[in-house]
Formats: sequence, structure tokens, C-alpha cells
Amino acid sequence: MKICTIRELLDAQVIVGEEDLGKHVYSACGSDMMSDVLAFVKDQAVLLTGLVNPQVIRTAEMMDMVCVVFVRDKQPTPEMVRLAEEAGIVLLQSAKRMYEACGILYSNGLVGNKLKEPTHG
Repeated sequence: MKICTIRELLDAQVIVGEEDLGKHVYSACGSDMMSDVLAFVKDQAVLLTGLVNPQVIRTAEMMDMVCVVFVRDKQPTPEMVRLAEEAGIVLLQSAKRMYEACGILYSNGLVGNKLKEPTHG
């Protein structure tokens, strides 16, 4: 899915990264806990969050994410915008709540992380 499609599906505003809206992404995750993103997320390209903190951008950069969507109309700080510009991360802002935004993207084909099956035995 292209980032421009995410923008359309979530009726999102582009904060930074307009030039990268044509990039393809293949997976996403939603979390307000960056420790969970670091511990459990693998190969995700898009992060949906309501957390407004520079650590969001640093985490996204460490995890090689190309897009962060701020839900619930959260507005990133100027420092976050600067960090995202430096890292080449697209920032989007949507009025949708996390649950709805994740559901819309999932139902339109953007998958999440595959969990390993538990082993018994």
C-alpha cells in the first residue's frame, strides 16, 4: 500500500514528507508504548500512535519505519517534525482513533506482525 493511500483512507493531513507519499509499505502496527514497539515489532513500516514525544520518532528511526501516523488529532512538536525530516520519516495526522485507524488499514490489506505460534510441550 502506498503512503498516499494511507493518507486517503485515514483522511489524514501530511505534516512532513509530502515528497515520499508514493513509497510502498507492507505492514503496520499501532501502539502508544514505545517499549512494546521495540520489543515486539519486526519489519513494520508504519507506526500509528497517539503518543506525542520525540521518542516516537527515535523509535521509528531505529526500527526503520518510513511513516508515523498520529491518531486522535495529536500534533507532533516542532522538535519531532525536525527529527522526522532529518530521518526521512513521513508524518501524518488523523482525527481517527487508534482502533478505527488500525481497522481501516487492516481491512484494506495492510497487515500487522505475524506472531509465532506457541509451542507446547
